Amino acid sequence: MRPRTTAIALAVALIALALGLAACGEKSESESKEKQPLSLALDFYPNPDHAGIYMAQEKGYFDEAGLDVSISSPSDPSAPLKLVASGKADLAISYEPEVVLGHEQGLPVTAVAALVNQPLTSLIWLRSSGIKGVADLKGKTVATAGIPYQEAFLKTILNRAGVAPETVKSVNVGFGLLPALVGGQAQAMLGGYSNVEGVDLQQRGKAPVITPVDQLGVPTYDELVLVANSETLAEKGEQIRLFIAALERGTEAAVADPEAATAAITAANPELEPKLTAAEMEATLPLLAAREGNHPFGYMDPRRWQAFAAWMRDEELIAGLPEAPELLSNAYLSGAIPE
Repeated sequence: MRPRTTAIALAVALIALALGLAACGEKSESESKEKQPLSLALDFYPNPDHAGIYMAQEKGYFDEAGLDVSISSPSDPSAPLKLVASGKADLAISYEPEVVLGHEQGLPVTAVAALVNQPLTSLIWLRSSGIKGVADLKGKTVATAGIPYQEAFLKTILNRAGVAPETVKSVNVGFGLLPALVGGQAQAMLGGYSNVEGVDLQQRGKAPVITPVDQLGVPTYDELVLVANSETLAEKGEQIRLFIAALERGTEAAVADPEAATAAITAANPELEPKLTAAEMEATLPLLAAREGNHPFGYMDPRRWQAFAAWMRDEELIAGLPEAPELLSNAYLSGAIPE
């Protein structure tokens, strides 16, 4: 009996050892697939423009891609580009005009995907103002956010309508665009977004007239873009490709479930008013999902970028004229096309 008992005990021990070794092997394999860190700087506090990002995070798409994504919200909208340029963030959300200006300043930044491939910046006035068109702005006051290239937007818009820019008073109100317009300090405003300030005014019952700047003479451009440092692209190109693919899935999930997308954004930023955020989300999701023809999610049109850079040069916002490949790359998109 004893030898038999000893044999059984030995067999059990061997099985336990085998299972332990297998478990160790599984652990080692799991550890070898440890998620890669990737930092993202938003352009502003979390809002519906970021629905695809927070849905990707909520649904675990970044995790499935093997990414550990950390998100920060700088208080200065111009900071993200600088964070990427200095290597303090792997990715950032910025704006096409800022990328062009950054290139002029020698910053090593490249746009790698468009989040919104059309202008959101709009000229807005209220129907109650009696303004029927741009020509009626003569002798009026326009509130602006004080951004130099948006001042150039206004100049282009007025010239196209045959209005001498000096006959229109431009007032820099910073972030106070809505109070200036609603309070009567200005009869129009330039710098607000169609899907944010425009929706806010609609929710207040103010009957705004909202016209994106590319419908008023400014060359079209990509309002929101994802940017990376050239060194980061060399080191983390595959992670960035995986991030954009996960972001595409997150955007699709947001479009399929706007209520969940609104919940994800309000959870990320509890200061947002849920009803207004839901309305802004409804206006924003079609913009996030917009594509050009058969091009992949995030595609940026080099010809449009070239035309916009030429306009910036003509407006003396930049001295030189960069080539589109110096500013952007579509190489990190799903099914990337040769450039």
